Amino acid sequence: MDDDDRGRKETADERSDRNWVELLQELRVMQTGVQILTGFLLTVPFQPRFETLTAFQRGFYLVLVVLAALTTGIAVAPVALHRALFRRHLKPRLVTVADRITRAALILLALLVTGVVGLVFDVVVGRGAAITAVALALAFLGVLWAVVPEVVKERSARD
Repeated sequence: MDDDDRGRKETADERSDRNWVELLQELRVMQTGVQILTGFLLTVPFQPRFETLTAFQRGFYLVLVVLAALTTGIAVAPVALHRALFRRHLKPRLVTVADRITRAALILLALLVTGVVGLVFDVVVGRGAAITAVALALAFLGVLWAVVPEVVKERSARD
């Protein structure tokens, strides 16, 4: 259903502006979570217990730091894209590309959150619990961030 079909009277430019503002609000929420998680990860090596991590745990930690950097970069990419395209009358294209980038950032964020959960469980409880926690976290985020929106979209299409 098009916006005009629901009684919203706006031009294509107004729709692009509204979509951009909505996307920025979503990015703000996501970026806060990414920043907190990245900050947490960056403090870990400076804790006394870091020396007791196994080689696997240290390697996994470094993978998570790289993943956090990638997630931060991709979550900020729509802003950089906007700066590069500012005043070039490309807002509809900007919104489309930024939407795709944001979806990719959500996937990376899900992997990052899941990985951090796995590392914490591995350090605190053990490898078996970590594998279980990773599987549950990944399933939970997959359902919440992918399945639920599809169900809502499908039900809305039927109504």
